[in-house]
Parts: sequence; structure tokens; C-alpha cells
Amino acid sequence: MASGTYAWLTVDQGVWVRTRAIVATSLVLAVIASIGVYLVVRDVGDNLRLPIAGRSCTVRADGQVRLNAEQMAHAATIAAIGIQRNMPERAVVVALATAFQESGLENLAGGDRDSIGLFQQRPSQGWGTPEQIRDPRYAANKFYAGLKKVRGWQEMRVTDAAQAVQRSAFPEAYQKWADESEVLTRALLGDATAAVACTVGRTPVIRGDAAAAALTQSLTLDWGLPGATSLAGLTGLSVPAADPRDGWRYAHWLVSHAHDHGVKRVRFADLEWTADKGTWSRVSDRKAHDARVVAEVFAEA
Repeated sequence: MASGTYAWLTVDQGVWVRTRAIVATSLVLAVIASIGVYLVVRDVGDNLRLPIAGRSCTVRADGQVRLNAEQMAHAATIAAIGIQRNMPERAVVVALATAFQESGLENLAGGDRDSIGLFQQRPSQGWGTPEQIRDPRYAANKFYAGLKKVRGWQEMRVTDAAQAVQRSAFPEAYQKWADESEVLTRALLGDATAAVACTVGRTPVIRGDAAAAALTQSLTLDWGLPGATSLAGLTGLSVPAADPRDGWRYAHWLVSHAHDHGVKRVRFADLEWTADKGTWSRVSDRKAHDARVVAEVFAEA
């Protein structure tokens, strides 16, 4: 049956439906839905977070952030260098937000023009040699030194403080990383308990005495600690903690560097992280480790 250019169908209840009207309506709804998805993606943009496969770390400290092993290690080093320089907590937030935006917390070999490293610093602008800038400790130190010269940076928004150092073409871009950076800072500065948990598996890049030596050296360089000692009967190190906050600073740093330094186990107070589980759990013999952080590395294969 036809009526003009439209075809008509009968449904069970005897209701007549124009098929072209249905098709047209469906197309309109599809277009509206597509526009809605576009607007959500446009507005949310970089705040969308997809699960990270492989070796990953989850940080929970009044919020949650997920990073891969390389990003986590760099974040921990940036935070430690800030504390070693006696910079306030706010400075660590600004530094992490800057590294998030500039490099995604990855130590990049290149970038825009001659930009290099975590903070995309440029040799041509006096930040240092390419080799120096690729050193995360050097890069973090240079950033903090630049931030310290900015008058009133403590009262600025994160993005304004970062921009005063970086002179980016996108001065507002740093602000979107403020929340993630605050979560990381709370954890890495010891203001949360068992807040950094990394899944690194049983295939470390380094093992045995070499791992213990590298771990001790890195801990000393990042924190300026002279007090790390070897463990009797275990391959690893022990770090004295003046108080719980110090203890969790070192414990979280050790877990953050577990993959690149072959860390098998980290223990502080009555909690222990293991590479096998990738999580923290309670242990019974608390008295043996109350005032120190203990880290064991994987033995030689």
C-alpha cells in the first residue's frame, strides 16, 4: 500500500507507522547523541583516564592517580628533590603539574625545538647541556631554582607559578594537572599511609648486590640521606625514620622505584608491600622495624 512517496506498515495493534519518519527520527537522534559525545570529550579532554596496562602504580591520598612505573619513579624523584631543597609542599605540586603537562612525567629525548626531558627545558635558553637536562635530578633542581626566583609564587595558582618558570605558549595548560599533583604530593611527602602501590612483577631490570648498591645510591642522591645501611641476612637496605611521616616518604619512594631498582619488598611499621602482590598488607612482628624502613631487592637469578 502506498500514499504519495511514503510507505505504510501495520503493526500488531493496528497503528500505522511511517517508516521514513522512523528513519528520519533515528538519524536525528544519532546526530544529537554524536554531538553530545563530542561535547563531553571536548569539555573533559585530558581529564579522561584509561587503565594503564602492564607495570603500573596506583596512588591513593584523598584522590586517586594511576601512573606507569616510569612516571611513578620520576614523580617520586621530583618530590624528593623538592624536600631536599627545603621547598614547601606547594612547590612540589607546581613541579609535578609542570612535568605532567610538559612531558607526561616521561624523560623525553626531544620535543618542541630543542626541548628535552621531564620539564622540556631548552639548552638554547640556558637550562644546561642536553646530557644534564636528561638527568631527572638535575632537571628538577633547575626547575625548583627557577621557581624560587619568582616573587610571590606561593600565592599564585599552580598554572601561573609554573608559567612564570616555563614561559609556555599555553599558560593555562598546567592547571588541569593540579588535582593529580596534589594527590601525588600528599602521598610522596608522607601525608598518607600505604598510599603508593605498584605492580612490577618478578622480572626486575636489576638484581642482587648491584640492585642494592644502585638503590642506596639513588636514595642518597634523591633525599640527601647518609643513613641508609645494608641488611644482615638480606640483600637490600634499611633507612632510619625520625617519625611516621619520614618513614612513609621513604617507603613510598622505594615502592615508586621498585621496577627500575629491583625492589622485592618494602616494610614500614606494621605494613609491608611486596612485588608479588603489588599491595600493602599487615605483618605481625612490628617491633623489629618500628623506627626504620626496610627494603629487600630480588636475589641473583
